[in-house]
Amino acid sequence: MNNYMFQQVLQNHTNEVFIGGSIPGHVVINRDREAADDNLFRDYFSATPRFNDAIFRRRYRMSRNLFLRIVDVIKDHDMYFEQRIDALGRFGLSTLQKITAVFRMLAYGLPADATDEYVKIGESTTIESMKRFCRAIVEVFGERYLRSPTPNDVARLLHIGEQRGFRIGIAPPAHYVIQGKEYDMGYYLADGIYPKWSTIVQTIRDPHSQQKKYFAMKQESCRKDVERAFGVLQSRFAIIAGPSRFWRKEVLHDIMTTCIILHNMIIEDERDLNAPIQDAVEAPTPTIEMVIDENLRFEQFLARHKKIKDKMLILNSIMHL
Repeated sequence: MNNYMFQQVLQNHTNEVFIGGSIPGHVVINRDREAADDNLFRDYFSATPRFNDAIFRRRYRMSRNLFLRIVDVIKDHDMYFEQRIDALGRFGLSTLQKITAVFRMLAYGLPADATDEYVKIGESTTIESMKRFCRAIVEVFGERYLRSPTPNDVARLLHIGEQRGFRIGIAPPAHYVIQGKEYDMGYYLADGIYPKWSTIVQTIRDPHSQQKKYFAMKQESCRKDVERAFGVLQSRFAIIAGPSRFWRKEVLHDIMTTCIILHNMIIEDERDLNAPIQDAVEAPTPTIEMVIDENLRFEQFLARHKKIKDKMLILNSIMHL
């Protein structure tokens, strides 16, 4: 190598741009995480927080006491959530910062990068915190909050059912008369994507007469009551209402399970403990007669299929209302 080539190599080496960080090309951002942690603590967790209990519950979806109980358990279960000191002697991200970032994603359906502006936590750290938090929730609380109901739970549910007319825990046999015609099958309230059968009562998209307008109003009102029971989970944790933000099925399963567990924990935390309790009553086992004749079974199937496709129920319901 001659002198000219040697000088050229030195010049190129001098002109290279080096970016600090443990990973080549990684940009070091001074997020001032200590100040962010202090600000987070003053906002929500100090003796006199800037935001009151109502705002905390709206943003974290639960009471402060329940949230702190979860934080303590998760920190003890997974050392990843413990605050540590890095090689420069600086405090790393706190437990509250990591779990707050997770709750921002769960509650509002935010992308991981969006938590950086307030919590001052990087996207990759937020994603890792989400995965570890959900796995810890499932491992710690899954057995308790996804278990089968206890006798006390059954008694409470039966008491609620009795108030609604379901005395033995099951719906009574369907038998009703509308416009002089008897019906012996129940029906579902649904929207327009389902077939027009007598077991599926749909709304009227463009009602013109007063009767049809009234029917559509009543049907949609009752259907929303049913949908509201399933929509509570989605409204509480927006992450499950939007598109998936992860690829792996096991991660998605943990996130969905975590939302269910947290929902049950919130219900338990806010439940009225003074509600009356009724002793559980065992529902009788119905006697089912087995039909062996295949021809008879097929004829019964055709009869049921013809019956459920009867559209007179909706017409009679409109006239009845």
